[in-house]
Amino acid sequence: MQSMTGYGSGRATLGDGHIVLDLRAVNHKYLDVRVHLPSRVQSRTPTVERIIRSRLERGRIDVTARFEGQTLPQPTLDVSRARAVYQELGALRDALSPDDPLPLSVLSCVPDLFVVNKAIDDDALEEALAAAADEACGAITVMRRAEGKALARELTTRLGDVATQVKALRAELPRLVEGRRTRLRDRLQALLENIDVELQPSRLEQEVAVLADRSDIAEELVRLDSHRSQMLELIDDSSKPVGKRIDFLLQEMAREANTIGAKVQDLAMTTLVIELKATVEEMREQAQNVL
Repeated sequence: MQSMTGYGSGRATLGDGHIVLDLRAVNHKYLDVRVHLPSRVQSRTPTVERIIRSRLERGRIDVTARFEGQTLPQPTLDVSRARAVYQELGALRDALSPDDPLPLSVLSCVPDLFVVNKAIDDDALEEALAAAADEACGAITVMRRAEGKALARELTTRLGDVATQVKALRAELPRLVEGRRTRLRDRLQALLENIDVELQPSRLEQEVAVLADRSDIAEELVRLDSHRSQMLELIDDSSKPVGKRIDFLLQEMAREANTIGAKVQDLAMTTLVIELKATVEEMREQAQNVL
């Protein structure tokens, strides 16, 4: 089992430096890849995204890149163009407002004064980005697996709590039925106290049977045990993503817990049901990060 959250970084040689890709992943219903590359290499975004989509599953993946050292051809100032622009601006200043200063900083507003004399090696750039992306995906997968082990331990512990709570509820069932039989008999005897009518034991048992059937939670407890067993199998499966199936099973467990809560009308059992619901809800929160 893997977590959807994680971080991974990949580095590849480019020119006289390196290009570094950083991946940050958080939980998401689907795979959402967002690549942010420097402006000079933005055209390579599809390459990076394609590699990440081929290596990772589910989660929102934010990708950023940075250059270290002399990775790309450095831009240089076009001195002739800068001089010509400054002279033209000076002539305009002399004509319109001779007393105003004309600082060199005015050139910073002029586009295209810096040029790249050497073209970027497209093949080298493509290869470096691919290598960095591949390494980053490997690193983030390692972290996701480590996080997944922690999640697996937590969910396994909570499933043990569910087993204990289901066992306690099952043990309370005979007492629940007997308690309802006693309460029903006492109520009927109180109603018939001043009436010359004999209470038929068979009729009482029929009424108790009806009430017991309405409050029978045996089927819900069996299904809870089944869902718990299936979850344990999924937790032990590291070959494929299991988050969606775990989320479905937890939804079903929550539904069974709600049904049990609606059926039982007993303080001790209601307390157990509340504990069961709380445990399932804790697992649902944890499962949001399961890949």
